[in-house]
Formats: sequence, structure tokens, C-alpha cells
Amino acid sequence: MSGTGVRRVGFIGLGNQGGPMARRIVEAGFPTTLWGRRRATTAHFADTGAVVAASPAELGAACDLACVCVVDDAGVTEVVTGPGGLLEGMRPGGVIAVHSTVHPDTCRRLAEQAAARHITLLDAPVSGGGPAAEERRLLVMVGGEADAVERVRPVFETYGDPVVHLGPVGAGQRAKLINNLLLAANIGVAESAYELARGLGIEPKQLARVLAHGSGASFAANLLANMGCSVVPLGDHSGRLLQKDARLVANLAQVADIKAGTVLDAADAALVSMGYPR
Repeated sequence: MSGTGVRRVGFIGLGNQGGPMARRIVEAGFPTTLWGRRRATTAHFADTGAVVAASPAELGAACDLACVCVVDDAGVTEVVTGPGGLLEGMRPGGVIAVHSTVHPDTCRRLAEQAAARHITLLDAPVSGGGPAAEERRLLVMVGGEADAVERVRPVFETYGDPVVHLGPVGAGQRAKLINNLLLAANIGVAESAYELARGLGIEPKQLARVLAHGSGASFAANLLANMGCSVVPLGDHSGRLLQKDARLVANLAQVADIKAGTVLDAADAALVSMGYPR
């Protein structure tokens, strides 16, 4: 990859979030190569100029920047270092951006393996979901070498605003995990507030109207209000992912010998209510 920026982009992981991200890249005019486990995910791009690769290695050979947005650590590891993975095909000077939310140690380990081939790996988890990607307002939290971050920033900005560089590899993942832990904690606090309101004779949906315009407003309170002031529907939708992230943060805190404090306690309350205790 030249010092002036990215010429060709690859994207792996074309789900509800990754699909819109990849489409924004294509629409911005970057020559784009795609790969997905299921043919149906790449079929959605038949109306574009995007090329479909036969493997991650083939995708890697075709691009300067390879974005990875798959579900978990095992999936990221497989597409980066597995048989037919990105590192088999990418040329020296390329960049891999891990948009998945995974353990920071996974990113550091993969970055070391990539560096041995003179390839830079960034961790760049995102927050906001498919709708934010559609509207080019995903929060992108980046960890890695500053010069590589600046070279790929124009690509990230096709779907992200803001794009925040937080430090070395792993810093983006740590910030994303804390963000998700705080979301779970806020959900737990909001659930408790709605239950308190019910006990004091206030209809939770009416309290939600107050909170939407009051100093107690929060993303979590509004989220629960749209789900009948109950965490049960949210648990069915997001409980497993929030459970995974809470476990990762708890592990990081334990290894660092620090107390996670009230935020983890509140998150635990929400996870129990969702049916996904940590």
C-alpha cells in the first residue's frame, strides 16, 4: 500500500452490519472485493461493481486494505491466519482492519503474526449497527499504528463518524467492551427505575415520556421504552452478545488486578434479567 492511502479494499463479513459498511465503501468509489461464507450475502452486491473472491487469500491478494466483520474470535482468527486466510494472499504493506468485537489479546496476537509478513493489523470495532452504517455514522474505535490509521481513515469515514484512534493495537477493543458493559449497566439501572415507578403507582410508559425529555434521559431508558419497558425482548436480541462482552471485560479487569466496580454489578443485574447471567 502506498503512503498516500488505500487504492483497493476487501471486505469479509457481509451481515446486518458488515453489509451496509461494504456498500458504503463501494459507493465511495473504492474498487472493492468481497468474500462471504454464504453466497446469498455477496449476491446482494450484484448491482454494484464489487468483485467476489473465492477465498480470503484471494481477497487479500486483490486489496491494500482488508476489513473483517465476522462474529467472534474464532472466526476472525480463521479468516486472517487459517488455511486460505488473508495472510496467505496479502502483499507486504497491506493493512487488515478487524471490525469485529473480540478479545484485545486476539488482536495483539494476530498483529504479531501479520507483522512477521510486513502487514499491519488494526483493531477497529464499531458501534451503532446496520442503521448507523447506512447513514455513515458508525462509531469506529481504532487501535494500532498511527500512520496506518491515517492511511485507511478515508475508507473508515465512508461508513463511520467519528473515527477515533485510541492507542496501540487492542485499545479499540477495550474501549468497545467498556462501551458495551456500560450499555448493559444502563439497561440494568433503567429496568430498576421502571420497576420502581410501577411500585410507586406510575405507569412505566408514562415515565418513559418524562425521561425522554428529562435530565434522567438515556439511550438505555429509551431502548427499554420501545420494548414495553422490559428487558426480556432485548435479551432475546442482544443478551448473548452483551454476556460475551461482560465476560471479556471482567477477564481483562482480573488480569490487570483492578476492580470493575459498580458498572459490572449493574451490568450483571441486567444480564440476569435478560436470562444470560455472566
